[in-house]
Amino acid sequence: MALQPQVFDPRQEMGRPDFELQYKRDSYLKDVELHHHDFFELYFLMSGDVTYIIESRIYHVMPGDMLMISPRELHQLVIRPEMSSYERYVLWVDPQLLSRLSSQLTDLGACFDPSRPGYGNLLRLKSEDRSRIRGLLEALHRESQSEGFGSDLLRESLLIQLLVTVNRLVDQGGTQPESAGKSNLAVAKVIDYVNLHYGEPLSLDMLAEQFYVSKYHLSHEFNRQVGTSLYRYIQKKRLLIARQLLAQGKKPNEVYGICGFGDYAGFYRAFKAEYGAAPREYALSARHWNQEEK
Repeated sequence: MALQPQVFDPRQEMGRPDFELQYKRDSYLKDVELHHHDFFELYFLMSGDVTYIIESRIYHVMPGDMLMISPRELHQLVIRPEMSSYERYVLWVDPQLLSRLSSQLTDLGACFDPSRPGYGNLLRLKSEDRSRIRGLLEALHRESQSEGFGSDLLRESLLIQLLVTVNRLVDQGGTQPESAGKSNLAVAKVIDYVNLHYGEPLSLDMLAEQFYVSKYHLSHEFNRQVGTSLYRYIQKKRLLIARQLLAQGKKPNEVYGICGFGDYAGFYRAFKAEYGAAPREYALSARHWNQEEK
């Protein structure tokens, strides 16, 4: 039986506590704004004209390509639906599940690790590897819809097979390295600098001076390539780190300073506007969620 695509759902939060696989086909979608997740994402494009911006890297994704995106990476999607229908698999995996399924000898999250040599997000698959990955995704999707005997065990088994296969392909040198996806050196250097120095004072003037470029040129190029302003990018990166620190048990009155906010009031307003909850509320809910997971 042919797989039926799911109805479009704009949410960027998991509906399950472990993993979620979505198969989608759309003929018209607006661009997806810059965002991040608290989980790992595997993205497999089947058809469509798609450009993915992940941190300072820009990828033109071809049908049969796979992307690997880690929780700390801000990313954005640009779609040209007039070229062809947009069909893809999107797999979200909770970090705790990934840790539980790994072993002392095998880290299933290795393919997502930005510190690995030659790190890149794009896995350009050969024909036979593409067929193997697609077959595993189709089987996992079918089993995710099943309530038959042993479906929970079979789902985890298929997920492990998929992640082992992806990691082996990455080990074989199949990913596009970081430098291959960068188009503007100044913008890439600024993003890399922000990722390392988000806890320090940052501004357009300071960064333009730091990298010897006109602030007007930097502002224009940043908006053109990343799809958002430099200020908004810095804000999102700081809030992303703050959210993760709160989930790890750090206190809100410590987190705001670590993440580069000048005062707690400004941090409070920005966090609540971004996530719909005050920092303390989010910290309490994250602590409750972590206890339930244990």
